[in-house]
Amino acid sequence: MRALLLIALTCVLAMTALAAEPLEVSYRSGNETVHAILYMPKGDGPFPALVVIHEWWGLNEWVKQQASNLADEGYVALAIDLYRGQVASNPDEAHQIMRGVPEDRANRDLLAATAYLGSLPTVNHKRIGAIGWCMGGGYALDLAVADPKLKVAVINYGHLASDKATLKKIHAAVLGIFGGQDKGIPVADVHKFESQMNELNKHVEILIFPDAGHAFENPDNQQGYRPDDAAQAQKITADFLRRNLQ
Repeated sequence: MRALLLIALTCVLAMTALAAEPLEVSYRSGNETVHAILYMPKGDGPFPALVVIHEWWGLNEWVKQQASNLADEGYVALAIDLYRGQVASNPDEAHQIMRGVPEDRANRDLLAATAYLGSLPTVNHKRIGAIGWCMGGGYALDLAVADPKLKVAVINYGHLASDKATLKKIHAAVLGIFGGQDKGIPVADVHKFESQMNELNKHVEILIFPDAGHAFENPDNQQGYRPDDAAQAQKITADFLRRNLQ
């Protein structure tokens, strides 16, 4: 029993040592101030960095945990707050808050986030990317369109652009992860996006989980969470980031 307790305590201490410490920061976006949480890897750097973009719920604990995990993998992770402090507790509230965010303001906040990361001495300013889920996944793609210096964009079941003139602006390597049963983002749209990116000789990697619906990576989605698919998506994301951002 003592041996088991010692092993358990050792595991807890190891996880605590690994977990990145969150630091509340702020940066300017036009005439406004955006608040965010910065997670730093252990060591001196400079490190590659990621703008971490929340779902329609807002900057909640699940998104913060994703940013912390990314820092443990060696990335400076900036979890930004597009909602100015609001966090939704139900789908109706999430929908209302999301619709109240001006798209131009959100895009300005995202561009300012990459500039903020690039200003940090611990960040390799040539290796900055974006990752998001749901609404945040779509904004990760929007940032790749708006920022030609962005190195990678990871879209987890986010909205997709379909106009070739828009897609031509993308220079980032793009990873798209989708659910085959997602009613909001049909598989046909995903295939069209992939085809257009390939025709433009853009770097795109697409993964579709045939039995998954929307938001299948988030355990808070009690009806649609698929732990095995989520674990595989995380492994593929980690490999993609190692190959294209580190």
